[in-house]
Amino acid sequence: MQCRTGIIWQVAILAGCLQFACAAPESGQPLDLTEEIQAANEGFVAAFASSDAEALAALYTQDGKLLPPNSDVVAGTAAIQGFWQSVMDAGVAQAQLTTEEAEGFDDTAFEVGHYTLYDSAGNTIDEGKYIVIWKRTEGGWRLHRDIWNSSMPIT
Repeated sequence: MQCRTGIIWQVAILAGCLQFACAAPESGQPLDLTEEIQAANEGFVAAFASSDAEALAALYTQDGKLLPPNSDVVAGTAAIQGFWQSVMDAGVAQAQLTTEEAEGFDDTAFEVGHYTLYDSAGNTIDEGKYIVIWKRTEGGWRLHRDIWNSSMPIT
């Protein structure tokens, strides 16, 4: 009888564990963060339109990294600010970002999107696609890793 009681307890414990696992919160499912990330991107677009490289750099995490095409990795706030300043100095006056999808878990999200860059006359300079890994901080969502590449043909 004692052996049978032990088996019953083992089955009961196993059933409880399975029930707990199956009833766990849906935190294992990615959250649709498209609206939140689009809102964060509005700050990027506004800073770009204002030619404010310092404000752009502030939108990245302290250890943020850019992975631009045809270039080495750009790491850290000062280097990111310098990079964006050089892009603006080269004639890029506006950026348009379109979020295609943004999902996340806890304090990390990823975004897939499309960008278009314009000169001061409104002419398209470049367009392409990007992926950003975002980190939620006390100050809101910040770009953590930022990689993009052009969709325009090589000339």
